[in-house]
Amino acid sequence: MSKPLFTIGVTGLNAIDSPGSGVGVIRAIRDSQDFEVRIIGLVYESLEPGIYMEGIADKSYMIPYPSAGRESLLKRLAYIHEKEQLDLLIPNFDAELYNFISLGPEFRKMNIRTFMPSLSKLESIDKLHLHEFGEKYGYKIPKTHFLSGPSQIEDIETDFDYPVVVKGKFYEAYIAHNAEQVTGFFHKLNAKWGLPVIIQEFIKGTEIDIAALGDGNGKTIGAIPMRKLYITDKGKAWSGIVIDDPSLLKLTRKFTRDSRWKGGFELEIMRTEKEELYIMEINPRFPAWIYTTAAAGQNLPASLVNLAMGLPVSSFRKYEVGTMFVRYAWDNITHIREFEKISNYGER
Repeated sequence: MSKPLFTIGVTGLNAIDSPGSGVGVIRAIRDSQDFEVRIIGLVYESLEPGIYMEGIADKSYMIPYPSAGRESLLKRLAYIHEKEQLDLLIPNFDAELYNFISLGPEFRKMNIRTFMPSLSKLESIDKLHLHEFGEKYGYKIPKTHFLSGPSQIEDIETDFDYPVVVKGKFYEAYIAHNAEQVTGFFHKLNAKWGLPVIIQEFIKGTEIDIAALGDGNGKTIGAIPMRKLYITDKGKAWSGIVIDDPSLLKLTRKFTRDSRWKGGFELEIMRTEKEELYIMEINPRFPAWIYTTAAAGQNLPASLVNLAMGLPVSSFRKYEVGTMFVRYAWDNITHIREFEKISNYGER
């Protein structure tokens, strides 16, 4: 019996020192034995490494930045769909999710599927509303304050002890030990991601990340916890190991049940010396290390494809503890004519 062939558009091919998850998602999808696949890379920059890596994208197209708005994205994807006949879209950046989710009805008219949460679900767990979500459902969330201007920085000393964590609206976080450092990070994050800039209580402990997939009805299809072994100066995991911890899996299942999350996500957890589990952040998409879940026995991206396409999916019950990933940098050789295709014509 022949396997179905799906054409899937995937973003996040920026496999750099602060990587998107697109390359890992694609690698996992290509490992699936349930279907055949043709991958269309959707990129924002002509030098995203995933464009040029062998065995990643079958073809790549430039798409407009999220700031260009929904209509620009829809127009470009309609053009790509006309040429490629997309079956499914898998966006992998926080900042692009609003446009992709809000265009869901238009995608359905084009017979393009997605598997993402609603806009209200997305908003409920973002950095601006996470504390409210925690209070509603009984999670430990660090104390949080929002800065809309530098004049408010001196006020945080009333509610916070140093150090504090200074976070951008979408990405990046820095530890500040005094008001001067907070001011510097405020201007840096505001310039890059806009307001508000977020101040979060510093929680001392062991950082653990959990990659998981929810079916949208409260069921956890799979979940794998990972402890970082090596962290870059940007706070990104350059190496990590899959661990066994029932309390982390219990917390993940509770989140999926409470939120009825639809799609991939990552919980960033801090475990204190008292074994308290604080949710530091919830990322509404798969993390960059997502291929490790497939290597450990739970291919979450492939399961997302099956869910989106209406194929049967069973929940995973086990995984290989001790599975590790170690990132590395190498020189991927290409030619200027390949770069010119994407930079001059918007597709390769």
